[in-house]
Amino acid sequence: MGQSKELELLEEIRQFDTPSVTNVVATYPSHPLCLGLYHPLSENWYTDHSLRCMYPELGALAGYAVTAVYGPEDKSFKRLSNLDVYDALDASPKPTVYCFQQKFPPELAGKIGLSGGNMTTAMKAMGCLGAISNGPSRDIDEIRPMKFQYLLSGVSPGHGGQDVYAVNVPVHIAGMDVAPGEIVHMDENGACKFPADRLQQVVDNLYKLRDEEEERMGKLAKATSAAELRAIFTGQPYGEGKK
Repeated sequence: MGQSKELELLEEIRQFDTPSVTNVVATYPSHPLCLGLYHPLSENWYTDHSLRCMYPELGALAGYAVTAVYGPEDKSFKRLSNLDVYDALDASPKPTVYCFQQKFPPELAGKIGLSGGNMTTAMKAMGCLGAISNGPSRDIDEIRPMKFQYLLSGVSPGHGGQDVYAVNVPVHIAGMDVAPGEIVHMDENGACKFPADRLQQVVDNLYKLRDEEEERMGKLAKATSAAELRAIFTGQPYGEGKK
């Protein structure tokens, strides 16, 4: 698949919400439109309830994962910095979603407002659409007009010393395992991931699932009894199913 086709698909998938993407990726493995890419419960392929969407009005977005790990300042390890993060964002296929895991001790984990206006401006310049982190960030009002999405544990106005521990390694963020280059889809419901080579299949099945659900919901809206609802949900003509 060429880069232009991938860009087209990543734009198309933004018209679908993240729960719909999870339905196609793995949520209902017995459904013919579900690709069953993961066991829906035992694998870490979507985020949990601990994240907040900072700008729900931006809608859904999707991109290639670029990852990093941050932790407390470590004078014995100064090999990496945010400049290496920006290099990774620049080298990645576009657009990107920055997934950064924060490894701070419990007494600091809720207080490190790690990413702010300067960092966001640099990320956006490198083709990044949004970021996901298991910790807080800051400068929410400053970032709002940039149209850059954040899924975070919350917000905090300050931070102390911090270092980049690793760039483009597998990370674990709010219940989701992400590897560099995977596709991440995110909106106000949270985020999920899937392999980039399944992008075409995911988009194709999303269209089919939308048609199926629109037909079902149209029937449900006109139902007048529980028996009719039962028939619709079981795919049976009304009157032939169990009453």
